[in-house]
Amino acid sequence: MHTLKYLTGYPATLTDQIQRLIDHEKLGEMLLKKYPAPHQVKTDKALYAFIMDMKNQYLRQSSPISKIVYDDKIDLLHQALGLHSFVSRVQGSNLKAKNEIRIGSVFKTVPLEFLSMIAAHELAHLREKQHNKAFYKLCVYMEPNYHQLELDTRIYMTYLDRVGPLY
Repeated sequence: MHTLKYLTGYPATLTDQIQRLIDHEKLGEMLLKKYPAPHQVKTDKALYAFIMDMKNQYLRQSSPISKIVYDDKIDLLHQALGLHSFVSRVQGSNLKAKNEIRIGSVFKTVPLEFLSMIAAHELAHLREKQHNKAFYKLCVYMEPNYHQLELDTRIYMTYLDRVGPLY
């Protein structure tokens, strides 16, 4: 039996249930029933607009974001789903700080709910750098179903790893 690398840390009862769905080839059916179609945010420009709309709705006073892109180089296991970077550079006598959000290219073909959860996670890093209680409270503020969507995204990643693309 393979380990479910995207679900480490979850209870054995849950991972056993997911493993049974994989073994009986029912996991894809379950995911499609819950999330029947992928989103239409396919380009970097559309992703920028999507995330900036979310930022303007929930985090208007936070730092500006200089770049938002899909990135094929993100290692999904170690950097999970997306990457928020804060870059400081000295230009003359000024210190310039830039925030960038990069989301794994694999998320061009997922349900909109998954993309929204990832966006909420990366935007929360504008205010909270660490994954602490305040960070997750901010994630839930932006995406009320955040925790369920994170689990479902990890289940989808498990399916993708084992079987291949769903959409």
